[in-house]
Formats: sequence, structure tokens, C-alpha cells
Amino acid sequence: MIISVIGWVGAAFMVAASFNMTKPLGLKMALFGLTLLTIQAYDSTAYNLIVLNLSSIIGFTLSLIKATK
Repeated sequence: MIISVIGWVGAAFMVAASFNMTKPLGLKMALFGLTLLTIQAYDSTAYNLIVLNLSSIIGFTLSLIKATK
């Protein structure tokens, strides 16, 4: 039950982030959403999604570092 809620909250953050991607807030929302979705993917043993999410987390983190300089 809790994993399902974590997944839905993560998805909601990703949707909200998509409208704010040019701002640091959008990148932070995406990082939070992806973190929650990674927890859900781990619980489901969807390792391909874990790799995809971790790659996206790295990319968004680098974009956030560049945006805040």
C-alpha cells in the first residue's frame, strides 16, 4: 500500500516538474519524483527502470548544478 502511494506521489511530482523544467524548482521536483519512483521500481524489481531513473537523477543533478552557478 505505502509503495503504491510513494509511486503516485513520485509521478505527480514528475508531472508538476515537467511544467517547471527551466527553473531550479522544476529540477528539484524532478529529482524528488524520480527518487520516489526509484523506490517503487526497486520494490517491483524493475531493474531497467532503476537504471533509467538513476541516469535521469544524475542528468538532472548536473543540470541543477549548472543552473545554480
